[in-house]
Amino acid sequence: MRKEAKHLYQKAIDSLTLSIELFNRPNDCGRAHGVLIFMDHSFEMLLKASIIHKGGKIKDKRAKQTIGFSACVRKAFSDNDIKFLSDTDVLTLQIINGLRNAAQHYILYMTEQYLYFQAQAGLTLFRDIVKKVFNIDLKTHLPERVLPLSTTPPMDIQAFFSSEVQEIKKLLTPKSRKKLEATEKLRALAIMENAIQGNESQPSDKELKALAKQLLKTTNLEQLFPSVSTLSFTQNGYGPSLDLRITKSEGVPVTLVPEGTPGAGVVAIKRVNELEFYSLGRDQLAKNLGLTGPKTTAAIKYFRIKEDPECYKQIKIGKVLFDRYSQKAIEKIKEGLKTKTIEEIWNER
Repeated sequence: MRKEAKHLYQKAIDSLTLSIELFNRPNDCGRAHGVLIFMDHSFEMLLKASIIHKGGKIKDKRAKQTIGFSACVRKAFSDNDIKFLSDTDVLTLQIINGLRNAAQHYILYMTEQYLYFQAQAGLTLFRDIVKKVFNIDLKTHLPERVLPLSTTPPMDIQAFFSSEVQEIKKLLTPKSRKKLEATEKLRALAIMENAIQGNESQPSDKELKALAKQLLKTTNLEQLFPSVSTLSFTQNGYGPSLDLRITKSEGVPVTLVPEGTPGAGVVAIKRVNELEFYSLGRDQLAKNLGLTGPKTTAAIKYFRIKEDPECYKQIKIGKVLFDRYSQKAIEKIKEGLKTKTIEEIWNER
């Protein structure tokens, strides 16, 4: 491991250890926000160590500072030369980062169950990245006793959200006089919904007020938190080997958010018709490019179109898999052909 990567990796381990220590402490003073702040910092250090280890850069040309958390996540997910994150990995990171942001800059109320979900899912992902990038078993760097421990058994995330919604509804009744507490509990849930939708912005008071008003009319999770309703947590093992991972329902698309989109995360769950977005087959793509089918295939390979989730997706219809391309694939190939002709690409096959 390179020296810079090694130093960053050790900082990541230090922050992760502090996060878990805070989770397991008997005193609640500063516990929840401390867990999130150190967990978030541990991931930024780990992502930077991983990017360097895989030959990437964490500082832009002429920049004085290294890239931030979101830029690290984007590079680790969309840079095909170093990619080591999956779409659900990114969702986990966006959720933790969104909750950390609220904990550090304002007020965040999290139940024990909710904090446990984030801490255990974070530890599982940290362990996965360490193994995938560095081929290191995290248990060799942490005592076996070090893991988030919860006195309440974890429930399914959707069951948890449904339970929270019912509790918030009780707090919103006129006689309860606990509107502020209800708003803070609702904020924590809305942050997760926003993060899954690729929205880095914190929910505004106006948005929370509208959500509370909607909650009084319905407790249907798909209407209140449509993105959360597509996810679940899968749990395997026990003790130090416990894994808790975010998984998404089959067929639910996760799309890469264009870089530079204001207030946006890296990926987002979007309920879109995939066949409308990836509307082109190979032959239709060829027709739009004015090329033959074989030359289009050569261009697809040369410009690595299939490695760009904004350009290509393999879609299953029935039992058959189809290669589908978006309008962006046309733009990307046309742009590439300005510097490399199709004849040159064809001759270099």
